[in-house]
Amino acid sequence: MQLKYNRQPKIGNTIFKLLIKVIFTIVLIIIAIFLIEKIKFPSPEKKFKIDVTNEIKKL
Repeated sequence: MQLKYNRQPKIGNTIFKLLIKVIFTIVLIIIAIFLIEKIKFPSPEKKFKIDVTNEIKKL
């Protein structure tokens, strides 16, 4: 007697694999956010004050 080969994985296995992938993706996103926060991006040190009232009056 030959055993039947079951090609379809059980629903428990597929849900478990999907859950692991989702958790892994969330962990990677959280790690990426923390690493991006550590980078110091350049920012202007002095505030620019531009008077545009003359430009508005010309229009």
